[in-house]
Amino acid sequence: MHKRSPYIGRFAPSPTGPLHDGSLVAAMASYLDAKTHDGKWLVRIEDVDELRTVPGAIDAILQALTALEMKSDGEIVLQSHRTTLYEAAFDQLGRQAYPCGCTRREIVDSQIGITPDGAAVYPGTCRSGLSVGKATRSYRLRVPDMTAPETTIRFTDRLLGPIEQCLASDSGDFVLKRVDGFWTYPLAVVVDDADQGVTHVVRGADLLASTGRQIYLQRLLKLATPSYLHVPVITNADGEKLSKQNGAQALDLSHPLQTLCKAAWFLGLEIGKVGTIAAFWPLAITAWDKQFKERSCL
Repeated sequence: MHKRSPYIGRFAPSPTGPLHDGSLVAAMASYLDAKTHDGKWLVRIEDVDELRTVPGAIDAILQALTALEMKSDGEIVLQSHRTTLYEAAFDQLGRQAYPCGCTRREIVDSQIGITPDGAAVYPGTCRSGLSVGKATRSYRLRVPDMTAPETTIRFTDRLLGPIEQCLASDSGDFVLKRVDGFWTYPLAVVVDDADQGVTHVVRGADLLASTGRQIYLQRLLKLATPSYLHVPVITNADGEKLSKQNGAQALDLSHPLQTLCKAAWFLGLEIGKVGTIAAFWPLAITAWDKQFKERSCL
């Protein structure tokens, strides 16, 4: 009989502020999916962009998880301590990565389209080398041209079903290392997931658009591709994703059980009346299992 691979999931918040209702939904979904499948749930702090890290935010995030009785099943990992791994992966990409001298304004002015997550599609200006007088501002990954079959990335999201993304039109050559010297999210998350043995990624639907880029990097680096599940995100009155940047309030930890029940309600989980956090989690795990029983991930 074929032995099933161990399940390893993760929650990877950015320390740009304390957890809020939107980030708790992502945390809860990843936690419940791991526990439903008798797997491990890891916590990773994505502080690779150290300029955006808010002092005290890491402690606040970990304290909130403790108050909600969500415990990592392994060491808490910080991206800022893992830059040598990103450098090694970058070196492995070889000539697939190239220097770019374009400013953000130049890219916007010459854009050939808008990516699903709102950025300008890079037009490939520096693909053949930097223009005279241009200095390197970033490093980009060369993606296949529109005519190449490899430019189309197909995968099945456990909630959303079959997904198809075109690298050439949906992103163009994307940044691996920024002008300020920091590694970007696609490279860091791919390296981290592989290094930690993550088999299943459960996260907000706002990150769906970046999945094709991550899968392409996984293929180039000869890394396994996890299973993906993207849950809906909470939005504000203007229809924007609830985030620290648009004024999302920190979790109300004075009433942690009520805060948990609110997130479970958003995920469509039927919990019923519950009096303690200790009693909440078994009911939430059962509810998640019931909701996703037709979406086998192992």
